[in-house]
Amino acid sequence: MSASLADQACSLAVALGANRPSVAGSPRQTLIHVRPELEALVCDWTQTSPIRLSCSWSPLLETLPEGGPPGQPMFCNAVFLIRGVPGTPGLEAALALLDRLQALEAKYGRDRDREERWGPRSLDLDLLFWGDWRLEHPRLVLPHPRLHLRSFVMEPLLAAMQRSTPWRP
Repeated sequence: MSASLADQACSLAVALGANRPSVAGSPRQTLIHVRPELEALVCDWTQTSPIRLSCSWSPLLETLPEGGPPGQPMFCNAVFLIRGVPGTPGLEAALALLDRLQALEAKYGRDRDREERWGPRSLDLDLLFWGDWRLEHPRLVLPHPRLHLRSFVMEPLLAAMQRSTPWRP
């Protein structure tokens, strides 16, 4: 299994983060609770059996907030890497996935219309990349434009590329 971004041709990655409680509890409990829902969401979106996809999870990582308003609580972050995504990347499919991710955020209490940019949130799900496909759309840029600048994303992404980590409450 390669730990190179260049070798992720049929892979998709989603970053998870939270630093406010949600309906599931603390930020850590939120990410633990959302994990099976996110796996099911991706399987449904790809219309693929979980057996045909290779899913890998980074460890949960506690990090200081970077940027945004001062005085925020610590974040709990992780990355979900999916290998073997069928089909060719395309705008319609990417926006459909984005809509599903944002609906899952809303289920856990995120209100994008009312929150402060880079402020505290109950759940943040960011699509990081879909293979080597490039997209510049008003709603979505791939690969994520600040991916390489964020250690709180790169560290768990590289960990997920090495092996999947079970999470314990």
